[in-house]
Amino acid sequence: MKKYIIIFVAGCLLLASACKKKNTTENTTQTPATGSQSSVETLPPNSNFKPAFEGQTRVAAVKTTTAFRATVLTSSLTAPWGLAVLPDGRFLITEKAGTMRLVTNTGQVSSPLANLPAVNAAGQGGLLGLCVDPAFSINRMVYWSFSERGSNGNVLAVAKGRLATNETGLENVTVIYRATPAYTGANQYGSRVIFDRTGNLFVSSGDRSDPGIRVQAQDENSAIGKIIRITTDGQPASGNPFIGEANTRPEVYSLGHRNEHGLVIHPVTGDLWEGELGPRGGDEINIIKPGANYGWPVITYGIDYSGQPIGNAIQQQTGMEQPVYY
Repeated sequence: MKKYIIIFVAGCLLLASACKKKNTTENTTQTPATGSQSSVETLPPNSNFKPAFEGQTRVAAVKTTTAFRATVLTSSLTAPWGLAVLPDGRFLITEKAGTMRLVTNTGQVSSPLANLPAVNAAGQGGLLGLCVDPAFSINRMVYWSFSERGSNGNVLAVAKGRLATNETGLENVTVIYRATPAYTGANQYGSRVIFDRTGNLFVSSGDRSDPGIRVQAQDENSAIGKIIRITTDGQPASGNPFIGEANTRPEVYSLGHRNEHGLVIHPVTGDLWEGELGPRGGDEINIIKPGANYGWPVITYGIDYSGQPIGNAIQQQTGMEQPVYY
């Protein structure tokens, strides 16, 4: 499959109607808004579960008249995964197998940067999300996540390093955090790494897929299936919701997640938005609140890939958050 980067020059509308709805426990059917197009979803649903509120799924399509231009910068990358924009407009990009490269806005691709730690690229592992320090122009610091093989299994790890002045490699590379426990499986690590507005890092840590380990998404004393908030040295960030509680990891920010492949801070509200790969029919968009439980694998709008229900096949439970959209 051809790999390439496309830069879109335009904004796009994301779930506008869903964002305006209040979460309730009322079961309703989905009715497109008057005057809008039918849902872009045309295939039958994977399940007959009822949404919790109007607009939670199969929202009506919105047609935009905004023009955009798409430009292919390069088609020479292999499985690009994470992308960060440098202050000068260039891109820092990870490739799944374990390389990181610089790409100019005219499509010139650098050689792999030196001194990155080894990754275990089996399954869904590899060199994953990355971001640059808000003060990159001064300190040239880069942060990234990757799957790391250890003696007891694989873990999602977070590392940092300084982009060398000659831009051939990273300097003083240090692994600052590991989302333990380790597990022998090689799927569903997440993972994105972004800065919050206070200079700390949000890290999405996946549930590692298999039924025996994914239940730890509900365990506050495990880093599996969580969103983690740490300092740039890998320590629990001040103000985290579980600091000081017994049998709870102080770095945990939220729990009950499956495979979080998207994290972004809303530029106006400051809310943390998350995109989560669910099971069959259960992908989610969530607004993340500190200390909140997003339900996986107890509640979900999806079914297993085998077609069987997950757990007790429930979609709502007291104390567990509903997705903004699924």
